[in-house]
Amino acid sequence: MDPFQPCSDVIRDRANPHDAAEQELHGDLSPTAVEARDDRRFRALTQNSADIVVILDTQGVVQSVSSSAEKVLGYAPVEVVGKPVFELVHPEDSSLITQTLERAIQSPGLSLSRVEWRIKHRNGCWKVLEVILTNLLAEPVVRGMVINARDVTEQKLTEAALHLRIEREQLLMSIVQRIRQSLHLKEILNTTVAEVRQLLQTDRVIIFCFAPDWSGDVVTESVAPDWSPILGSHVVDPCFQQSYVEPYRQGRVTTIDDLDGAQIAPCHRALLANFQVRANLIVPILQGAHLWGLLIAHHCSAPRHWQAWEIEVLKQLATSLEVAIHQSQLYQQIQQFNIALEQQVQQRTQELRQALHFEALLKRITDKVRDSLDENQILQTAVDELGAGLQVLCCDVGLYNAALTTSTIRHEYNAALLPQKGQEFLLSESTDPAIYQHLFRGQYSHFCPLKADCARLNVHKYTILASPLFDDQGSLGDMWLFRYQQDWFNDQEIRLVQQVANQCAIALRQSRLYQAAQAQVRELERLHRLKDDFLSTISHELRTPMSSIKMAAQMLRVILQKTGLLESSEQAAEYFQILHSECQREISLIDDLLDLSRLEAQVEPIMLMEVDLRVWIPAIAEPFEERTGSQRQHLQIQIPPDLPLLTTDLKYLERILTELLNNACKYTPAGEQITVAVRVLDEMGLGSREREPSGMSEPESTETGQCPLATLPCSSRAISLSSVWLQISVCNSGIELPTSELAHIFDKFYRIPSSDPWRHGGTGLGLALVKKMAAQLGGSIEVESANQQTCFILQLPFKPLE
Repeated sequence: MDPFQPCSDVIRDRANPHDAAEQELHGDLSPTAVEARDDRRFRALTQNSADIVVILDTQGVVQSVSSSAEKVLGYAPVEVVGKPVFELVHPEDSSLITQTLERAIQSPGLSLSRVEWRIKHRNGCWKVLEVILTNLLAEPVVRGMVINARDVTEQKLTEAALHLRIEREQLLMSIVQRIRQSLHLKEILNTTVAEVRQLLQTDRVIIFCFAPDWSGDVVTESVAPDWSPILGSHVVDPCFQQSYVEPYRQGRVTTIDDLDGAQIAPCHRALLANFQVRANLIVPILQGAHLWGLLIAHHCSAPRHWQAWEIEVLKQLATSLEVAIHQSQLYQQIQQFNIALEQQVQQRTQELRQALHFEALLKRITDKVRDSLDENQILQTAVDELGAGLQVLCCDVGLYNAALTTSTIRHEYNAALLPQKGQEFLLSESTDPAIYQHLFRGQYSHFCPLKADCARLNVHKYTILASPLFDDQGSLGDMWLFRYQQDWFNDQEIRLVQQVANQCAIALRQSRLYQAAQAQVRELERLHRLKDDFLSTISHELRTPMSSIKMAAQMLRVILQKTGLLESSEQAAEYFQILHSECQREISLIDDLLDLSRLEAQVEPIMLMEVDLRVWIPAIAEPFEERTGSQRQHLQIQIPPDLPLLTTDLKYLERILTELLNNACKYTPAGEQITVAVRVLDEMGLGSREREPSGMSEPESTETGQCPLATLPCSSRAISLSSVWLQISVCNSGIELPTSELAHIFDKFYRIPSSDPWRHGGTGLGLALVKKMAAQLGGSIEVESANQQTCFILQLPFKPLE
């Protein structure tokens, strides 16, 4: 039900004499009694309504009014009844109300749409009522026109305030937009003061700009015709710097509503009075942390209370001014820069021609220097190109010794001076040792010597540019260039020489590093060969005696068993078991070393044959089933049912798989799982499920738990063996290897520190052999470890290359 449904609708429904239920209910009452009762009901309903309910006659005279009228309008019902409603209505609304009454009289029984009437409150203010007028003149209970009225004054005031706020914000945005449309400071300031004066409807708006001594000038003004202009006025306020600079820099806003009652300094009061000011509003204009000026509004005609929105508008405009002033200053700087740039065009053109020539020369020298790692070729190329390109008399390079006490002229370009190539001299004997102090610090020297130098006996006739060969590790040498005494080297030539010297220093250091690296490589290769030769030799030498020791131990065991000493002495049996285990361990180490030597030498050919991994892998894994069961581990094998035959060397493959399973059994904790999974990869490294998204089926597994690192089924379609690879993964859960150790796990004799809580033994050669064997088969092996799982992934071609 509409909460604003007119009471007349309800009364009309209740008073309808044609309602069957009402007729039955009142069948034994007289018409007069029914009418009286309905009238009482109507009075009760109107008196209890929150809205004002008024009944008018056809002349607009109030016949009845609800008690809520006193709460809304301040009138008691007796003060209103019998008076024409036009006495309470706003004069501007009288014609509208007359038209509404006329239309209501012509529309019996209908409710007219909601209209708004302004009604005078008892205290003299005007209330806005939302009114629905219904003609019930024909109803016996009412016999009048019913007005349902609701007070919407607050709503209208809120709407008006919001509308005013939107208009102000739109006007503010328009002003800001006009400010930002210009980059000329004078135009920006003039626009600002004119728009602000119009917006605030005040008498004068100025912008005051500070000088360094905190005096200032009125740089822009908009003033009403009745008041004196103050544009261009220079103001010196003795108390301003002491009392106002810092507060304004912090963003202070100052308002004076009435100058006569303001608590300000007398000098300040006199200044404002001189400008005819009765009230003012001041907002600072900042440039970063600097107080640039003030945006000031003057009201001269009378005192004025500055409203909050006016202060906020001025603050926002001051912020926009800050940005606009900054942009204008940048624009002016750019303009000045452009003017200066135009003035330098002619001068720069010549410099650019020379720069292009030097750039080509530098590129040519750099390319030649970088193409070689030969120290002599690098330095000779540099002095030849630089000497010819700069047309100097001489250009040479001297290299220092490690102690920086001597310099040897190693290479030179010489067009006019005495040759000095190969000459060595002491730096301490130089006529000016300070030159070398500059060179040692990576600084060039440009000078004309007054005395002869030991390296160039007639050097005093020339202008010299000395540039160091210097890098982050220190001084390597220097480069000297000579011209006649009346000539000099300009800035571009000095930069070119420095760049060439830097390139020479880099190339020289790289050449020496390369030579050192080559020497280290050769030494490492020699040591590696010696180590491999030693291991191979010692393995061969130890194999025979270890076999003899093993055989002797076995024969001794047979003899002692015949005498019954082993059965009678547990200690003797234990010693023989230790002897047997350690002997077998040493023989295994020797065999591994010999196998590794043969693999590295690649002297043993591989024997290829076809194998069905669906049968072969379970057979290899069978011995480990009992072992995993005794250690409470779970062994799972996943092989696609349609796996094609693999062509490989079974001896190598068996050794690889046995080694991986043996390691998995050793290092998998109890209760964890070991998974051997096989899948097929195409040439892109994708599994069959990735190649065919539909029609795939998961292989059946008799045990729970899947290895997430490597289990994908094979495709049921025919496989082209020339473009696919086989992937065998051995994964175990419950252990995770450090990421930093994964890169070394296949190194010879490498054991992961502190990763063997069970203290299992091993030679440290097993995984190195696995990697060599995988490479021998034309494949590869990798290791992954994450989330408490470790997986060794072997990839082999289905048909290796011959």
